Amino acid sequence: MDGDRVEIDGGIMEGGGQILRVSTALSCLLGLPLRVRRIRSGRSQPGLRPQHLSGLEIVRDLCDGKLNGGEIGSTEITFTPGKIKGGTHIADTKTAGSVCLLMQVAMPCVLFAASPSELHLKGGTNAEMAPQIDYTVMVFKPIVEKFNFTFNCDIKRRGYYPQGGGEVVVQMSPVKELSPINLTERGTVTKIYGRAFVAGALPIKLAKDMSAAAVRCIRREIRDLYINIQPVREPDDQAVGTGSGIIIVAETSTGCLLAGSSLGKRGKNSDKVGIEAAEKLLQNLKHGGTVDDSLQDQLIIFMALAKGVSRVKTGPITLHTETAIHFAEQLTKAKFTVTKSEEENPSNDTYIIECQGMGMINPNL
Repeated sequence: MDGDRVEIDGGIMEGGGQILRVSTALSCLLGLPLRVRRIRSGRSQPGLRPQHLSGLEIVRDLCDGKLNGGEIGSTEITFTPGKIKGGTHIADTKTAGSVCLLMQVAMPCVLFAASPSELHLKGGTNAEMAPQIDYTVMVFKPIVEKFNFTFNCDIKRRGYYPQGGGEVVVQMSPVKELSPINLTERGTVTKIYGRAFVAGALPIKLAKDMSAAAVRCIRREIRDLYINIQPVREPDDQAVGTGSGIIIVAETSTGCLLAGSSLGKRGKNSDKVGIEAAEKLLQNLKHGGTVDDSLQDQLIIFMALAKGVSRVKTGPITLHTETAIHFAEQLTKAKFTVTKSEEENPSNDTYIIECQGMGMINPNL
C-alpha cells in the first residue's frame, strides 16, 4: 500500500536530526509521502527527541499533513503532506531543544505557502550542537536572503540549557520562486564584531573576560583591524535561566559573513570560551571559502529549490553538508557537484559546491 512512499534511511551518513529536517521539509514542499526508518539509530538515545518531534509537528501543522509514529523515542515515522498554508503556527520543544533547528525545518515550507506566516518557536535559543540564535540573525539571515526573500526574526525571550523557555517569532511572506546565489569571491576581511553575553545569575565580568580573551587570540593573527565584541548582560525579563556565550563575526569586502561561537558551561573558564570562539573564527577564515562550516549545510536546501545554478565556495565539506546534498538529490531533481577549487593556494582546502536547482514554483501565488 505504501508503494508510492519515498523511503529514507535515517541511520546513514550524519545519521541525526538533519536527515529528518531536510527530508520532511522537502516532502512537504513536493507533496511526497515519506517513510523514515532507523531515525538517529547510531545515537546514544536513538529515535525522536523532543526537538525533532516539535519540528515534525510544525511541518505537519503547516500543511495539514498526517504524521504516524510521532512520539519521543520513535525510530520510524510516516508523513503524508497536505497543502501548505500560511498563518500563525506554534512549535514548543518544552526543553532546551534549539529554536534554530525548528526554524531550519519550517522556513523552506512557509516560503511556498499560500499566505504570510508567523512562527512562534519555543525552546533553547543558545543550545549546544545547534546554531545560536545570534548566529541565525547575524550570519544566516543576511546570507540566505540573497535567495531573494526576507524574514523578520524577533527574539522575545532567550532560553538556556537545561530548561529552555526561550521564544522567537519569525514572520515571512511567501515567494513565487527562489533566485540562485553565487558566493565565490571572499574578498578581504574588513571588520570583526560580535557579542559576549551572560544571563541569569552570572556577572557581566564573565562577558568582559570572554570578549577580552577572544580579542587577544584574534590579534595574534589579525593585527590591523578594529575588533568590537560587546559584552552584554541579557535583561532579566528577556531571558529564562542562566547562560553565557559568545559569537564573533568577520565581514568581508564582498559581503561574506563568517563566524565562530562558543557557549559557557559550569566549570568552563570564561577565557577558554572566548578563545574557543576566536579559534573557530580563525579556522573558518583560513580556508578562503565564502561561508563558514555552520552555514554550509544550511544553504543546501535553498540551492536545491532555487531556479538556476547556485555556486558557493567553502572550506572542507562537512558531513552535515554531504548528508543534506544526498537527501536533497534523492528527493528533488536538483543536481549537485562538489569540486576542489583550483585557483586557490594548493595547500588550501577549498571547494566549490555547485547546484542546478529544481526551480520550485509556488503553486499558490
